[in-house]
Amino acid sequence: MRLQLAGGTGLIGGKVLRLGLNDGHEITTVGRRPTGMASSEIVSGFDDLPRLPPADIAICALGTTIRQAGSQAAFRAIDEEAVVSFAAAAKAANVGHFLVVTAVGANPDASVFYSRVKGAAEQRLVEMGFKRLDIIRPGLLLGDRTERRPIEALLQRIAPATDRLMHGKWRRYRSVQSADVAQCMLGLAADHEPGVYTHHFDDIMRVLQSPPQGQVAS
Repeated sequence: MRLQLAGGTGLIGGKVLRLGLNDGHEITTVGRRPTGMASSEIVSGFDDLPRLPPADIAICALGTTIRQAGSQAAFRAIDEEAVVSFAAAAKAANVGHFLVVTAVGANPDASVFYSRVKGAAEQRLVEMGFKRLDIIRPGLLLGDRTERRPIEALLQRIAPATDRLMHGKWRRYRSVQSADVAQCMLGLAADHEPGVYTHHFDDIMRVLQSPPQGQVAS
């Protein structure tokens, strides 16, 4: 497949890039920094993206924190505006299938700013009318980041214990390996059934346990 990927230097995007290249996909990365790995790279800010090359799938793994961004406005510029800008560029390149990582609890009406921005981005993507839209909402992401996030590092250490306490509707908040989210997105990229799909923890696990497209489970 020909893939467009935004966020290829991040925790999930980097794993999508490596796994996708290993699977033989042709990947064009889009972002402010080069990855040095992709089949081709478009190095650009998201407020003025050039025309993107044709592709079958677009995957968006953009994301930051308010602390890392420096302000609520800067956070919104990445987690909502840059996401929507990339989606619009993908749509203009006739991409019909868009996949995005947001977060559990995303809701445009949420009282928490972080969740409200994630939800607003989702809502705008739905309104763009992709033939298929996959929204992946992981809980705590496990994996080695390049930047320091002390609170998240603490949560990662206690995740095995807290996960066991999360049942019922709270299961969606369970931690998940960033590599599993990346593999899930590549698995979903091969699913062409039209519609808008939202995936939480159990959905991610089901995709990982499903046989690859074209194969039948024994």
